[in-house]
Amino acid sequence: MLWRKFNGDPIELPIAHAVENAIRRETEKGYHLKVCIGTDSQVKGIETEFATVIVFLREGHGGFMFIHNEKTKTQYTIKERMLVEVAKSIEIAYELCQLFTKYDVDMEVHADINTNPHFKSNDALKEAMGYILGMGFAFKAKPEAFASSSCANKVVN
Repeated sequence: MLWRKFNGDPIELPIAHAVENAIRRETEKGYHLKVCIGTDSQVKGIETEFATVIVFLREGHGGFMFIHNEKTKTQYTIKERMLVEVAKSIEIAYELCQLFTKYDVDMEVHADINTNPHFKSNDALKEAMGYILGMGFAFKAKPEAFASSSCANKVVN
């Protein structure tokens, strides 16, 4: 899995090592961190592109993020695509959750799913929420899910 920084620089280390280095660096500088993980997607013709982000928030001092983009030709219904987004976020959250526990970093999984039942993405809300909460992770949906609806949305091509 290839990850990069927001400025485009590739992350050469395995993502767990890069995240641990970032947590150490930021806590040594005295910052209290919170991490939000989210995925967004965009369909273009026969391709669907997913962008997963790991957003590091420095309490009161901005933040930064790591980004992973992935394309597929698999066709999804809206509900399926929303659940694939959630699965991608959970996959990375699960891979990193021991680090967050070790360094006492709060973590949330953000789903780009609308809480308003008038939106098609809302069909996936109950399943996504059950999936995330069932894994033991904190959950946010739109409009609070900025990692997926704002950050990942900006980097999905």
